[in-house]
Amino acid sequence: MASTRYRLIELLNMNEHHYISGQKLSEELHISRSAIWKHMKELEKDGYVIEGVRRKGYRIVRSPDKVSENTIFWGLKTQWLGKNMTHKKVMDSTQSAAHQEALHGAPNGTVVIADEQTWGKGRMDRQWHSASHQGIWMSVILRPGIPPVHAPQLTLMTAAAIADVLASYTDAEPSIKWPNDILINHKKAAGILTEMQAEEDRVQYVVIGIGVNVNHTQGDFPAELNEKATSIKRETGDHYQVKGLIQHMLLRLEQLYDTFMQSGFQPIRAKWESYGYRLGETIRIRTARNVWTAVFSGIADDGALLAQMDDNEPKKIYSGEMEWFPDDA
Repeated sequence: MASTRYRLIELLNMNEHHYISGQKLSEELHISRSAIWKHMKELEKDGYVIEGVRRKGYRIVRSPDKVSENTIFWGLKTQWLGKNMTHKKVMDSTQSAAHQEALHGAPNGTVVIADEQTWGKGRMDRQWHSASHQGIWMSVILRPGIPPVHAPQLTLMTAAAIADVLASYTDAEPSIKWPNDILINHKKAAGILTEMQAEEDRVQYVVIGIGVNVNHTQGDFPAELNEKATSIKRETGDHYQVKGLIQHMLLRLEQLYDTFMQSGFQPIRAKWESYGYRLGETIRIRTARNVWTAVFSGIADDGALLAQMDDNEPKKIYSGEMEWFPDDA
């Protein structure tokens, strides 16, 4: 049913300024004209304004700004990412829901989206505040078939995709704090959580969770996060359509993923480093066992942070927190 609805939306979108007859839709979709009419009624329930004229056919006059499977698909320019989609108003976590769908065979490119998460999560089991209609809360299922050691590269790829969209779609100037935070004016605006199911030599699937603070105001953040977190609206002063941002992010993520699968990590690495936060500066690196002071010199081919130590020996850091000195902020 969903694939038929998506194809119907696609046909209407392709004929946006013209009527398309019920007979033509019936032939294209291989369903009856009464079934076409029922689909139109479902679209109207979702907020679409549809004009039907006898002997001419149908055309969509206006699509709603709301987020739903139908509205995201309307105007989505991807080839494969997001063609299978689940949207709900409230979920405990899109990440948990995506894992369940992946375990039950959801195809590569499946996207799970919520208007609100009651238990959104980030790295190290930190809670992510995911208020209704204020941001993008989604998870993407990918089945790249790569060795598990390369999975962290997908986090960096996703960060680069988000930064590209924020840089081109808004007036924000994003940077990426290794490995998974997108900052605007030194404050966190978006985060990424990558989890996988793998065999010894092959990734079965990866779930990439994406959280973006879009239309939050200062009062929407808990007091303890007010100086650490921000939103696109808070930094630019503009209100943004969440649906449009989702569509742009899915398209850019698909483009970079295709590049990654065809050409490897080098192009992604260069893109990521163009946004690298504190690149070339002296930072602290805090791990579970040690704290180092070093120059952040970039990222390695496998996605590790490259730290230039006092003895000029480069060190790869695979897990930890990057910190900087207060006077540098």
